[in-house]
Amino acid sequence: MKQNNYKPQIPDVMEAIFDVVYLIFDLIAALLFFFFSQGNPLFILYGILTLTLCGGDAFHLVPRILRAVRGSNDKIKRQLGIGLQVSSITMTVFYIILMYIWKLTFPELAAQVSIEAVVWISAIVRIVICLFPQNNWCSDEGNLKLSVIRNAVFAVTGIGIIILYAMSGNTYGYHMTRMVAAIIISFGCYLPVTLFSKTKPKVGLLMIPKTCAYMWIIAMGLQLLF
Repeated sequence: MKQNNYKPQIPDVMEAIFDVVYLIFDLIAALLFFFFSQGNPLFILYGILTLTLCGGDAFHLVPRILRAVRGSNDKIKRQLGIGLQVSSITMTVFYIILMYIWKLTFPELAAQVSIEAVVWISAIVRIVICLFPQNNWCSDEGNLKLSVIRNAVFAVTGIGIIILYAMSGNTYGYHMTRMVAAIIISFGCYLPVTLFSKTKPKVGLLMIPKTCAYMWIIAMGLQLLF
């Protein structure tokens, strides 16, 4: 039901502003990567990474911004559900791209075939699970069992990427151990939200540090670019 008397609350407005700033940051960063890459495949890939993050999250964040400003209705609830599904898939693609960024950043380091296989297999499995209609993306209840399964698989993807960046350490003076920290923060904040936010809405606040961790990852790429 449309809420004609809806008045945005301060927390809702602050969330909307944060989401807008995040999406604009991603878009500007992507343009910078493409514009200043000078054909360097590493920074072109960083641009693709950033657009993937921005585009996928926009499917979920734009409805959240509209909900914060106008209030909720059935249409926005459906958009939020579809957006959550899309962003879950694009987030998985994000980590696959991040693996290839590692390979281009450290060409003299060889990733074990087993790690690459684990990242690819777990990512594909998660994407397939995300496509199941049984996830009930657009319902308030969701599907806790599938949520646990798809995010457990996602954690495996993340662990694979963490291992790669931990291996490179401070090679070339790039301090990519920071990437390890950013990924750990993002997963540490994301997983509780996906599992408990429907029953404990305040857990959703963890999406703020999760989002900041992704911005940090993009900022590391910009630091290399400039």
